[in-house]
Amino acid sequence: MSSEPITVTEQSVRAALVGYPHRVEDRPDLRPASVTITLTGSADTANSVLITRRAPKLRAHSGQWALPGGRCDDGETVVEAALRELAEELGIQLDESAVLGRLDDYPTRSGYLMSPVVLWAGDVGQRGPRPLRPRRAEVAAVYGIPLEQLDVEPNLLSIPESDAPVIQIPLMGRFLHAPTAAVLYQFREVVLHGRATSVAHFEQPVFAWR
Repeated sequence: MSSEPITVTEQSVRAALVGYPHRVEDRPDLRPASVTITLTGSADTANSVLITRRAPKLRAHSGQWALPGGRCDDGETVVEAALRELAEELGIQLDESAVLGRLDDYPTRSGYLMSPVVLWAGDVGQRGPRPLRPRRAEVAAVYGIPLEQLDVEPNLLSIPESDAPVIQIPLMGRFLHAPTAAVLYQFREVVLHGRATSVAHFEQPVFAWR
């Protein structure tokens, strides 16, 4: 992990993503969904990515760490779904001018085709121009993870259920698993290091297959 704070700009992230040809999967067997990698920060604060802990009473993946997002409604684009889900889950209202780019589609074991959309939210917080208002029915907690905490090498594990390696990212004294770990690892590689790194081959832990 980097010892010094990592800062980026809206322009530098957009340039990194413009230069990366994200992969779009043709998987009609999977339900389309969007997740957001939402960057916060201002001239006076360091950059962070917003991560949530899902509410304990949700029907699926309760209590797990996640990026804001959810399934696309009928007729909705990936970007439209990302902006809507961010507003519904965290109360952050952004428009398409906040979209910096996309990363690779990631098929999940639970039946979704996850499309990551990178957004610039700027100054977010209880006293900022965009206050956080988490929807408690869906979000138990929300965290701003500094970029230097994401700049880590992942753990790769073997499991008997799959030939593919399971990816984990050490974070906040525990481990973040795929699919969220895979998406954030690709963000780290493409945006922070300028490396065109695929993550489609990374597996998810068995508990995330349902």
